[in-house]
Amino acid sequence: MSLAPGMRYVRKYVTTQQHSAKHVGSGSVEVLSTPSMILFMEETCRVFSDEHLPEGQTTVGVHVDVYHVRPAPIGSEVEIRSTLLQFDGKKLVFWVEAWCSGTLIGYGLHERAVVDKEKFLSRVKG
Repeated sequence: MSLAPGMRYVRKYVTTQQHSAKHVGSGSVEVLSTPSMILFMEETCRVFSDEHLPEGQTTVGVHVDVYHVRPAPIGSEVEIRSTLLQFDGKKLVFWVEAWCSGTLIGYGLHERAVVDKEKFLSRVKG
């Protein structure tokens, strides 16, 4: 595996009505919801991890500890910046930040566990 602490990955998302606090039920206003910001953060870390893991392996989210400190309007672009802090072969710990129009809107830690896809799904079904 080619994952090492210090590696960085960035993805951009455009917020839509489906990402609003009003739509997901986490609030009553038309701004980026905290659950949607977390979704963007998790997806960014998963895509990055998948690019570096062997065939048949993926990651699953196991912990999120983030702050949502500023609103982002619907229709805006949100940039997620992730930095791999730790990797022990089984667990990845990321520092994640969400930015909108040059303003930090969210930040925190996200952990993912490396799993074998088939074994993981068989345990879930079994």
